[in-house]
Formats: sequence, structure tokens, C-alpha cells
Amino acid sequence: MKKIQNALLATLILIIISCSNNENEGTVPQIHNPLENPESGPAAGNPNGNSPIPNEAKTEDVSNPDTVIGNGTPESCTCDAVVDAVAKGGKIVFDCGDKPLTIKMDKPAKVFNNASDKIVIDGGGLITLSGNGVTRILYMNTCDENQVWTTSHCNNQDHPQLTVQNITFADGNSTNENEFDGGGAIWVRGGRFKAVNCRFFNNKCASVGQDVGGGAIRVFSQYNNSPVYIVNSTFGGAEGYGNVGANGGAISSIGVSWTIINSVFSHNKAIGEGGNPARPNTPGGGSGGAIYNDGNEMTLTINGTLIEKNEVVEFGSSIFFVSNNKTGDIVIDNSVIKNNIGGSWYPVYPSISMHQETPIKVTNSIIE
Repeated sequence: MKKIQNALLATLILIIISCSNNENEGTVPQIHNPLENPESGPAAGNPNGNSPIPNEAKTEDVSNPDTVIGNGTPESCTCDAVVDAVAKGGKIVFDCGDKPLTIKMDKPAKVFNNASDKIVIDGGGLITLSGNGVTRILYMNTCDENQVWTTSHCNNQDHPQLTVQNITFADGNSTNENEFDGGGAIWVRGGRFKAVNCRFFNNKCASVGQDVGGGAIRVFSQYNNSPVYIVNSTFGGAEGYGNVGANGGAISSIGVSWTIINSVFSHNKAIGEGGNPARPNTPGGGSGGAIYNDGNEMTLTINGTLIEKNEVVEFGSSIFFVSNNKTGDIVIDNSVIKNNIGGSWYPVYPSISMHQETPIKVTNSIIE
């Protein structure tokens, strides 16, 4: 009887240990990152970032795609195929062979707002979409009549929801865009947008202007002020890979909230001159080496992220965050912000330009 009791006790202990281990494994949700160890260029994401990822910020399931670009060969994966697939919407994947491939774009792929409520572009860790130094790569705008109006309130509608994941955007160039400027690689207005396991290399937008920006990404008007998610992604990451624009070397927005998780921003530059409003006899710009946020009620949350070696001419060598009516706030956790270059107006923390009254909460982080 004693042997049976001991055996039952041992079994019970094993069950308790197993349940305990499973619980611990779930405390920090992780997602598969096929660009964690790429064959070329800096990896996607911060290897030291371990902040939890909300379910809505994770990758989308593309196991049953609506469109497969390519038939297994590199030659079958073309700019036109990408443009056509994005216009149709839905879940998009690539079948271009088993080696990394760069698809050179000669025009941007554009989302049609009536095509589908969700658009997911998944590069499988192998695909780079390149603007080839001549064009923006991806465009979505719920308020652009050419892309079809679907509501009477285009600046606050819940669709389309655009996700880019497991993919690289390189050499995008929006300097020739006049009406919808900024956003060298991606320009978004309306609906929802997120980027997961992505890399952004050498994208650029206009070099001067007091409000234009987003060397890689420019965003406006997210549904119900919900945040843009940037997860496990890299902007620049090494010398020679950085993004550049008049403001917001990496990302830029007006009136938009951002949640940035386990990502890297480095070697990006804001190269405008004169600030906003522009000083007399200057073209304006030069703020937000990595991040440029302007507007009113908005939030910037940075978790598990490295921001370093970004550069500005005017303000905010790492972050420029101006909430004009003082309703916005910043939260920084488990992050490192250091060695950013240039600029002035740092009333609270080095390299962060903001109104002194703006609430900012910093925990378990280094800012220097």
C-alpha cells in the first residue's frame, strides 16, 4: 500500500510541475520570426526584446491564402503580380522558390478599399519588395476616391485592415509624390495597420518640409484612435541601412497612436531644416530621428525596443512627440534609447523632444 501511495504522490508532483511549466511558458507570448537570422542585412526585431505581444499585434494566419504570387520560380514573381494581388485584397503569400528574392517595383501596390476588409501581405521571410530608388512600395488611403470610398466617414472606418509581415521593404522613394507625401515605403490613412517581423532599409521621402515625413512609414487616421502596431521589426539596424526623411527618419504620423514592441530603430535620419513651424528663411523639418508624432490625443508606447544612433538637425534625435493640446502621453518599458545624435529641446529625457507637461512613464529602461 505504501508503494502505491508513493507512486501516486510522484505522479501528482509531475502533473503539478508540468502545469506550472506550461503556465510560465505562456507569460511572454512569442511569435515565429523567419527574419530572425536572415542571410543578408540586419535581422528583424530586437534580439534582447522580450515584452509581451497582444494577440491583435501578432502575425495573421495565412495558411489558406486568397492569392499566391508566383508559380515556384523567381521569374514568376513580378511587380505587376504584386500590384494585382494587393488590388484584389485578402491574404497574399509568395511562391518564388526557396531562396531570398528581391522584387523590384516600378509603381506602388495600392489597396482598393472595397476589395476586402483584410489585406495581409506575408513574405515568408524570403521576399524583399524594393522601390528600386524610384517609387513608393505600398499605399492605402480610405479617403482617396480613386481607391473607392466605402463609407461617409472615411477618416474613421474600421476597414481595410492592412498587415505586412515576414517581409522586407527596401529602397522605397516617395520624393516625387506631391499630394500624399511622406512614407517612402508605405503610406496609410484610415482603417488599421500593423507591421510584424518586417525590415525597412534605405527608404526615403521628401528631404525638406515642416510636416512631411516618414522615411519608411507615414500613417494617418486610424480607426477609433487605435494604435498602429510595430512588432519584431527593424528600421535601419546598421550603418548603410537607415531610412531618411525631412522628419521622422523611420516613421511619421499626425494624430496617430503607436505601440512599438521588441523592435530596432537605428541609423535613421531626419534631414530637414527649420523645425515646425519653420524658422524664417528655412524650408522646415529636421525633427524625429527615428519617430515623429504630431497631433493631439495620441499615445506612444515603446516596449522591449532599442533606439540608437539616429540623427536629427533640429529636435528629437530619437523621438519627437508633440501633443498640441497636451492630451497625449508616452510609455516606455524594458527599452534602451541611447547614442542618438544632434538636436535640442530635451526638457525631460535626452534625445526626446516633448512638452514638459506631457505625461511620460519610464520603467526598466535606459535613456541616455
